[in-house]
Amino acid sequence: MQDNPGRLRAALLAGVALALVTGGIAQARESNEERIARLEAALAELQGELRALKADTAARAEVRPSAPPAPAAPSAAPAPATLATTVSLKNGRPTLASGDGQFTASFRGLMQLDGAIHDQDDAGPLASDFRRGSFGDATENERARDMADGFNFRRIRLGIEGKAFGDFQYNFTYDFGGSGNEEGGKVNAAWLQYNGLGVARLRVGAYAPTTSLEDGASNASALFAERAAVAEVVRGLAGGDARVGAGLYAGGERWTLSGTVTGNIAGVQTYDEQLGFVGRATFVPYQQDDTLIHLGLAANVIINPAATGPDIPGGAPSPIRLRERPEIRVDSARLVDTGSIDSDGVTALGLEFGARRKNLYLQAEYFDIAVERRASALPDPDFSGWYVQGSWILTGESRAYNAATAGFDGPKVAKVFSPGDGNWGAWELGVRYSILDLNYRENDLPALGSIRGGEQEILSVGLNWYLNPGVAMQFTWRNVQVDRTSPGGTAFGAGAFATPILGTDVGQDLNIYSVRTQYAF
Repeated sequence: MQDNPGRLRAALLAGVALALVTGGIAQARESNEERIARLEAALAELQGELRALKADTAARAEVRPSAPPAPAAPSAAPAPATLATTVSLKNGRPTLASGDGQFTASFRGLMQLDGAIHDQDDAGPLASDFRRGSFGDATENERARDMADGFNFRRIRLGIEGKAFGDFQYNFTYDFGGSGNEEGGKVNAAWLQYNGLGVARLRVGAYAPTTSLEDGASNASALFAERAAVAEVVRGLAGGDARVGAGLYAGGERWTLSGTVTGNIAGVQTYDEQLGFVGRATFVPYQQDDTLIHLGLAANVIINPAATGPDIPGGAPSPIRLRERPEIRVDSARLVDTGSIDSDGVTALGLEFGARRKNLYLQAEYFDIAVERRASALPDPDFSGWYVQGSWILTGESRAYNAATAGFDGPKVAKVFSPGDGNWGAWELGVRYSILDLNYRENDLPALGSIRGGEQEILSVGLNWYLNPGVAMQFTWRNVQVDRTSPGGTAFGAGAFATPILGTDVGQDLNIYSVRTQYAF
């Protein structure tokens, strides 16, 4: 017997065929009314058969035995769960992470464009305008008297950082902007770190060991465009970007302890590579709600300076030179400079203090820099410097304390810039006073053993505008005062009038107006 759907289709087709044949035979002799009557009768008969078929189908379904269950599949181990890789763009930073958390990769970028106007007295001829820059540099003799206005890409950095195999951390960053007009692109960081030692971490590669409280702040969130001059000088001794080294870092919620053995800057080759050490210890003795106090000690030591020649009897000169710009790098001139000092080593010790109370922040450091001369009967020179800086965030946010680096980073913007919603980001008013003293017995006559590097004092007042986590602008006024006298001879060059006579004032006072535009992710 056919299945029920087949019987239904056959009955319907037979009915339609019967109606058509019947209608065709009788068409010639029957009227329209008679044909309609016959069709209606045939349709009624078909409907009756359809109802009978439905009833029969229901009855058969009730007595039909149920199908036996399908045989069970042989047992097998459950399939492992698949953990998908995640992709995020938090604060505009592309980040990949494996589902098991063992691997991450974050792309980092930083662009800082600085512009500056140097407001100083009009330049005169060398014979009568005695303002000078670095020793032995004819170009800086000119630039110190007429510092260039304009723009400089302070940093253009692209890199990738993350985690590998759970306990390893890495960072590869290249800087396309350099640190001034005199430098091109260079490696900024290339290091590998092992985090599986409990509270300690071991890092090896090229990186910037944290040399001070000022150095503990991120470049993207520092209070001013440049670190205080003395902090920058100390940073350049045994630290700085892309310094090759190996170090141990340990820390907790309220303390850090670090020690790094360092060599040359990556890409810098010398006869004998410099051997240095950077050590730092910090402690937070008080932390309550929105209040925090930071204390710290730092040591930056050049154990063996890099030599300028082969290691022959008597040794090659190993010069150390301390000099710095006026806390902005649009122009390359350095207004204070010790010149090269043939030395056996340098020790710079620093004291740190920092505090935060809600939207108020204060920070200060003092440094003593002792230079040991090499094979010389002259006295060993000693230099110093300090600064104090603070800020008031007008919109109420607080500067963040970074427990990992023991430094104060920028605020987290509560209401990102959106004029349509009446939001204007975060605004911060900052002030700093810094002194860098590179003079040693500068008033001694005769001048044997004295160093007239100059004393630089800078008062900075700035307004920082954080539009959102990635975009910021800084507006700063600096008053720079340089007290410096000429050592005479040919210190600034052998040309006519290049070096004023001994004791001539070669310093100056000027104002610098600067603006920074920044994007970071």
